[in-house]
Amino acid sequence: MTVVLKLGGSVITDKQRPETLDEEHLARAAEAVAGYDGQLILVHGGGSFGHHHASEHGISSEAGSHDAAGALAVHDAMGRLNDAVLAVLHERDVPALPIHPLSAAARDEDGELSLSMPVETMLAEGFVPTVQADVIAHAGAGVTVVSGDELVVTLAEQVDAERVGLCAGVPGVFDSEGVVIDRIESFAAVSDALGGSDATDVTGGMAAKVRALLELDAPASVFGLDGLERFLDGESPGTRVG
Repeated sequence: MTVVLKLGGSVITDKQRPETLDEEHLARAAEAVAGYDGQLILVHGGGSFGHHHASEHGISSEAGSHDAAGALAVHDAMGRLNDAVLAVLHERDVPALPIHPLSAAARDEDGELSLSMPVETMLAEGFVPTVQADVIAHAGAGVTVVSGDELVVTLAEQVDAERVGLCAGVPGVFDSEGVVIDRIESFAAVSDALGGSDATDVTGGMAAKVRALLELDAPASVFGLDGLERFLDGESPGTRVG
């Protein structure tokens, strides 16, 4: 079984403080991943690394830039976060290898994302592809941000994943009363309750996550760190989407 799992930036970093890891949460996530027995693709968000620099340079998933220095600032920050994630995984003997989308993805003039990532070969050879959110070349727009959520959806489709999980900084998707929604089958049913992130986020917040997951054929779940082990054990903690 192939699972695509995103570790949200709000889980593994302190999004209120630039380039600050949440070492305790990252260690807990790595322990859960180390106990998983199947094929796994990991994606991680930008958190206080990527989002901070992208906001500073005016780059988002919608707003492009031709400023090479700004693009490099975002990419380098994400590389530092990716290195940190890999280091914690390797301490627990997870055979993780990095993939940097700037060198393996692009958007066309319509914004359509294309990937040329060797994830299937990595999986077949026993590795855990670990893909960071990043900036990528965008035809006619310079560079734009590719979010972890978008990467999760595209990779899940590419490898025909059986399950998809988004480990977020909240225990699921909240309704307007602050209660975790058990299941979402259409965006219209929850659009009034969804908004952006409380911290700097250049990729659309929870609304973007739900929209992206609704595009999938595979079952998807949004859950907090406390639900990660249960998700990897085959359960559907938090909110089931789709």
